[in-house]
Amino acid sequence: MRAVTWQGKRDVRVENVPDPKIEEPTDAIIRITSSGLCGSDLHLYEVLTPFMTPGDILGHEPMGIVEEVGAGVPDLQVGDRVVVPFQIACGNCWMCLTGLPTQCETTQVHGEGMGAALFGYTRLYGAVPGAQAEYLRVPQAQFGPIKVPEGPSDDRFVYLSDVLPTAWQAVVYADVPQGGSVAVLGLGPIGDMACRIAQVRGAGRVFGVDLVPERLRRARSRGVETYDLRSFDNEKELVAAIRDETDGRGPDAVIDAVGTEAHGSAAAKLAQTASAMLPRKISGPFAERFSVDRLAALHTAIDLVRRGGTISLSGVYGGTADPMPMLTLFDKQIQMRMGQANVRRWSDDIIPYLTDEDPLGVDDFATHRVPLSEAPRAYEMFQRKEDGAVKVLMQP
Repeated sequence: MRAVTWQGKRDVRVENVPDPKIEEPTDAIIRITSSGLCGSDLHLYEVLTPFMTPGDILGHEPMGIVEEVGAGVPDLQVGDRVVVPFQIACGNCWMCLTGLPTQCETTQVHGEGMGAALFGYTRLYGAVPGAQAEYLRVPQAQFGPIKVPEGPSDDRFVYLSDVLPTAWQAVVYADVPQGGSVAVLGLGPIGDMACRIAQVRGAGRVFGVDLVPERLRRARSRGVETYDLRSFDNEKELVAAIRDETDGRGPDAVIDAVGTEAHGSAAAKLAQTASAMLPRKISGPFAERFSVDRLAALHTAIDLVRRGGTISLSGVYGGTADPMPMLTLFDKQIQMRMGQANVRRWSDDIIPYLTDEDPLGVDDFATHRVPLSEAPRAYEMFQRKEDGAVKVLMQP
């Protein structure tokens, strides 16, 4: 089959690789019909290269048709149309039953000290072959895949794999009061969808911050009060402008949908670049002990949120040596929640919004649809924020 493989920093290729096969009774094989390109994939493209191995198959946002089912998967049949969550979880362990499938005790990557295995996401999360491919082996298929009806286009459901539950969890964790205010830093796919979800869940005012004109226009068209980061000389001016709109306090909650590749963190960017350039035997251990994040967005969130407010982190961070302003966090009584989205925890809550009325705008959420063969160009375009790229779907 054809699949998108990682070969080095900013080097992905579409190659022929062996077809996946049933390996365990709880496996299923899915023929992919749509697979998303995620901002988290860009971290592998640019920052997390020390944890990658040439030939790794990328991607973790799949939708498709069941082609084969193991004997231990009673609720799936060949021909079922499914969305596959990006994490791999059993559904039966204590963590899963508590609503934390990203901490699944069956699939935790104990050798790396990490949580549940993820599709297509570095050796830290199990080096499981990913979903930007023609076919996908799905472990723990007795729990993971979400059956969806025939008929509507993939766009109606494909975002259940990651975008929708990640944005939903970000808003739930932000704990925005009814009629309250929330600022969303970063209007890529997750930030954009978090704005929409905050609105339908009853936020009174939603502020969106970015520096890409197309992303700002897209959010503004749906009633988000947008702020162009390029219009301010520094972060303090941005914070002051939003505080002026919230009685001088700041918003009740801030969602950081940017993560480790934030603009405005030159020293950390230099450290990340240097780590990626080290020989492979050195770069991994170096990154595990000394890696740092570009924390501009997080520091803005800490400064911006009102006293006693909540910060919700959905942007990916991977540093181990990050300095945190603990005095400010303590003095402002800031609450912080974070983590990979627990997809099956939220999917039943989200599905009622995937109606013909389409309140979340999923039908036209994708800005680009490309064949799998164009994946290298799609990565480059998305990473450079060219051609208005906000969300890219690939079709094998």
